[in-house]
Amino acid sequence: MDRLIGEDGAMIDPTDALDLQAIRVLDLCRARSLTISTAESCTGGLVAGALTDIAGSSDVLDRGFVTYSNQAKVEVLGVSPSTLSIHGAVSEETAREMVRGLLRAARTSLGVSITGIAGPGGGSAAKPVGLVHFAAGTADGKIIARREVFADQDRAGVRRLSVLTALAMLAELAAQEPLAPSGP
Repeated sequence: MDRLIGEDGAMIDPTDALDLQAIRVLDLCRARSLTISTAESCTGGLVAGALTDIAGSSDVLDRGFVTYSNQAKVEVLGVSPSTLSIHGAVSEETAREMVRGLLRAARTSLGVSITGIAGPGGGSAAKPVGLVHFAAGTADGKIIARREVFADQDRAGVRRLSVLTALAMLAELAAQEPLAPSGP
């Protein structure tokens, strides 16, 4: 298993990195009274899983949708069939529509969507294995999008790095929101 290097130069196990990033997201959201929802394709619920690995996450994580098929993206999230036809499931346009539909359906403060090609098959020259599109948004309509190509990773590596990226995007949006008023 790959190892990551922390800010202090010490080695961090990737599982610990997921936990640390999930804790960071949860802490940022709690301080701002924010809730989260997820719409996942290639990660199959791993972002929601990373958050629920942390005890007490139910005050922040509201729900997660695994929309693996195009039909699920259309039926559950309202992704336009024409978007899927023109741009494909693995595209920035689809990721953006996924997060907009997610926030509409879940009515949470923040949402994140992920769609990609985890491999080992399914890639092409235009859309290689490891290509993942992300979109994260806020209830008031702000959306950020990212495109990553996790080259030279196996399926588990693509999915793990996708979870870390999605959590980082949620943390980025949460940190921009105002702190909740403190108690009496």
